[in-house]
Amino acid sequence: MELETSQFEPGKLPREFVLAAMDHFKDQKLIHKRYVARLLLSCRKYYESISSLTEINIPTDPPEHDPTTEPRVTVCGDTHGQYYDVLNIFEMNGHPSATNPYLFNGDFVDRGSFSVEVILTYLLWKLHDPACIYLSRGNHETKNMNKIYGFEGEVKTKYDDQIFELFLEVFSYLPLAAVIGKSVFVAHGGISTNEKVMLDDIRKIKRGIEPPETSLMSDLLWSDPQPFPGKSPSKRGVGFAFGPDITEHFLERNGLSLLVRSHEVKEDGYLIEHGGKTITIFSAPNYCDTMGNKGAFIHFDKTLKPNFTQFTSVPHPDVKPMAYSAGMGGLFGL
Repeated sequence: MELETSQFEPGKLPREFVLAAMDHFKDQKLIHKRYVARLLLSCRKYYESISSLTEINIPTDPPEHDPTTEPRVTVCGDTHGQYYDVLNIFEMNGHPSATNPYLFNGDFVDRGSFSVEVILTYLLWKLHDPACIYLSRGNHETKNMNKIYGFEGEVKTKYDDQIFELFLEVFSYLPLAAVIGKSVFVAHGGISTNEKVMLDDIRKIKRGIEPPETSLMSDLLWSDPQPFPGKSPSKRGVGFAFGPDITEHFLERNGLSLLVRSHEVKEDGYLIEHGGKTITIFSAPNYCDTMGNKGAFIHFDKTLKPNFTQFTSVPHPDVKPMAYSAGMGGLFGL
């Protein structure tokens, strides 16, 4: 299917092309470099133009593929290059559309060895219809992580250095957090331990850069919850862990009801903490082919109450996780 350059613009990419590309990827084939370059250039321009904080509304109509369900937004956590598990999510929950929107909460790449296919699929849907899929940056949408955990090697094997640099530019402009229905705050790592941070501070974060070691951006990408009050240095060596009191104060002063974050593998695919105020969602089942965990995603309808769906891993071609990595690294540290 041949496309014109003008079709690689938000809202103009044909759905048929996206579906054909997904089938191509499923068969371990790539789309041409010229299409990837156009896609990445267009996405960089698009993301550069929008806020660091995405506002997402619950659709007014039910998903077209399942009109008996309530209108909803689907939130997924880390998918980490597990393309065949992403296909399974779409099989279970329907393809992205304006009436079936998804929010993927960072860490699309690294670890799994089909990261190129995962992120290209998400970006193709984004150009098809910006209202059908939302992406927030994770700590693995960064140059340092990509160098260690496989994405750089994978892109340079499947394409080249130029395409990898374009990916980094797109990553640097991705939004850093989202609010669903003016009530549910979603960020990859979590929240800042600074008790004065407001949503406007997040909106004003300068993007187009790699995350500074200590910054509000790094807090959103790297932080983790802890069960006891207050803050502690992160076990990851970057940022802080935040207690239930910090979560409650952040939600109260910003008029929010719930924090959803990802960033950590969970045996059941999700974990509810902080008296029900913090949810971790993780969508890469049998993480790195070794963990045996379930994956999960969350539906939010107009009630804004979380509704969880769990799933197990599906078979994938015989390419091991971390096949393109510069160094194995620890499975759990970052």
